[in-house]
Amino acid sequence: MIDKTINVDRMEVVLNLFGNYDENINLIQRQYNVVILSRGSDIKITGEEENVYSASKAIEALITLANNGENINEQNIRYVFSLVKEGAQNEIQNLTDDGICVTMNGRIVKPKTLGQKKYVDAIKTKTIVLGVGPAGTGKTYLAVAMAVKAFRAHEVNKIILTRPAVEAGEKLGFLPGDLQNKVDPYLRPLYDALFEMLGPETFAKQQERGCIEVAPLAYMRGRTLDDSFIILDEAQNTTPEQMKMFLTRLGFNSKIVITGDVTQIDLPDSKRSGLIEATRVLKSVDDISINRFTEKDVVRHKLVQDIIKAYEKYYERGNALNHGKGQSFNNK
Repeated sequence: MIDKTINVDRMEVVLNLFGNYDENINLIQRQYNVVILSRGSDIKITGEEENVYSASKAIEALITLANNGENINEQNIRYVFSLVKEGAQNEIQNLTDDGICVTMNGRIVKPKTLGQKKYVDAIKTKTIVLGVGPAGTGKTYLAVAMAVKAFRAHEVNKIILTRPAVEAGEKLGFLPGDLQNKVDPYLRPLYDALFEMLGPETFAKQQERGCIEVAPLAYMRGRTLDDSFIILDEAQNTTPEQMKMFLTRLGFNSKIVITGDVTQIDLPDSKRSGLIEATRVLKSVDDISINRFTEKDVVRHKLVQDIIKAYEKYYERGNALNHGKGQSFNNK
């Protein structure tokens, strides 16, 4: 058994680290089988040498986050656990930035994982960015935040958000209302993100002026989109023909972000996914970045990560048993 003491400069960081009723520190103690005590601004860790070493690395990484104003919670604690396991905990300092934008309720939107940071940096520097990965990794939300930031800075004159209106078990014809009413449910996640960033009144005003457009992918055909920040969401449900059509809409001083999850394809079995094909076709093209997220980048409930892992294992077994049949989820 050994002891290690970590000194923390500010008491509020200690309180943030320990959490309500010591819930955060209890999570760390269980993970590494150590005892952690606070003595003023000192944090003492006791346990087996290897466990104390790992726990201290996790705590030091969390202190870095806390010093940057991050609220320590179960999500970022578990993320730090994964970094410590990979020996990459020092990279957490790369997340210490000022954020992308501020929501209407005053929350700062910024990357929560290194995968998200890489994605945001790619959007800053590349003309076309593909974000491919499971649900809950912030692909669409961060893209909308970057679009709002560019719009507020007058880097673009228009935000365009689009999705393919592909049914996932439901039929458009059975939905009430006109065509716009029928496709609105498919676009709701995009509306929600914009409402949070801009507020309903500002969103409605900018949409009325034509500065914000939320429309089905079919509405993009035949257009050239200049001075625009364009986001294609749920791109796994595009066909190769639709994807090529969309990519060739790119105009001058515009940026395109394409997001999707290739494990949630709702196309008929006979149709190939345009997103899977695009990741293969475009991987060597300059000024295009392909970013892949994993379950470590999930910023929702821990159970979401477990669900994604379970499905990945299931499909891996299925692909092994049915090698060469159907459309593979392996998009390397």
